[in-house]
Amino acid sequence: MTSAVDRFGDITPFITLRRDLHAHPELGYAEHRTAGIVAARLKEWGWTVHGGIAGTGVVGVLQGSLPGGTRTIGLRADLDALPLAEENQFAHRSRHEGRMHACGHDGHTTMLLAAAWELARTRQFAGTVHAIFQPAEEMGQAGARKMIEEGLFERFPCDAVFALHNFALDRVGTFALNHGALMASSNTYRITVSGQGTHASLPHTGVDPVAATIDIAQQLQTLVARHVDSRDRALLAVTQIQGSNAPNAIPDTAWVGGTVRTFSLDALDRIEAALRRQATHTAQAHGCTAEVSFVRASPPLVNHPAEARFAAEVMRELAGDDGVQEDYPAVFSAEDFAHMLRARPGCYAFIGNGQGDHRLPGHGAGPCVIHNRSYDFNDDILATGAAYFVRLAERWLQPS
Repeated sequence: MTSAVDRFGDITPFITLRRDLHAHPELGYAEHRTAGIVAARLKEWGWTVHGGIAGTGVVGVLQGSLPGGTRTIGLRADLDALPLAEENQFAHRSRHEGRMHACGHDGHTTMLLAAAWELARTRQFAGTVHAIFQPAEEMGQAGARKMIEEGLFERFPCDAVFALHNFALDRVGTFALNHGALMASSNTYRITVSGQGTHASLPHTGVDPVAATIDIAQQLQTLVARHVDSRDRALLAVTQIQGSNAPNAIPDTAWVGGTVRTFSLDALDRIEAALRRQATHTAQAHGCTAEVSFVRASPPLVNHPAEARFAAEVMRELAGDDGVQEDYPAVFSAEDFAHMLRARPGCYAFIGNGQGDHRLPGHGAGPCVIHNRSYDFNDDILATGAAYFVRLAERWLQPS
């Protein structure tokens, strides 16, 4: 690594902080302890702090010491944990059963705090940095959208916004991004089919919603191929189906549900419209009715080309040419930062967390991938991620 990483010196205090956050995970909109730590550290270092945005969100504001700067930049980290029971048994495992930092938000928060410390110490930039600590990224809770609805970018103008997420890349501390869609939209659907219940031995006396639901589920499996351009990747998964609670009863209602992922809103519009038509007509063919709930939790995460190129240049300063994958293929997982990229230009990228060799003795038997109960953030990338945020701010906010 370059001196940009070495500038942090002893990173041990931030490792301690990261592990403390890991041991005390908090779910979306309940990150009170975490937000309190973030606000206290920022104030200690000289940032102007604004709390209570979207409930537990925190924004720090810092002015550079160099003259001639009117530009602004937003750097974002997420605060919340997941409702998972941790399998790891090392010292910093979760103290709260059923809650776990299984996605690395403890590391993201710490990286941005480390960057905030360095930026406040040096202030070698012209303009304004907004450090955005967002609640409720997980579980479709749309913390980013709520912050925006509560005036995030009106109160804290950002010419561009940037975020970083750990990922199981082959090499630790390397970066991956692209200049367009990097992550998919996240959407859920449930189709409730209503018929007329009866005893299973007398099906002719009722209208069977289970048969209609099964038929709908089978039709959904071919919906993407029939309605989405084959050059546009999309996914529809049937993951839930429910009929009667009794083996000898045909119920009044049954339902089928699942998720839809797309990399464009056009594909999403097509899938939703086709799903609604298919559900309605298939149910009618069985003498039933269908009610469709289709929830768009997060849009596709689409990077802006100019900001992505800028971010890649900064990454190469830290990791070298061979440490940056600038054409990384889009993945079907979703990310709440997509809302911010729809409101402002910017770039989202991955930083390599490794394959789990960093985990301490006592880790769980599962793989070290996000949303896994054996996961742990790799403290070896704290300095790299922090240096990335610092260099983004210093480069973006160079004196005019």
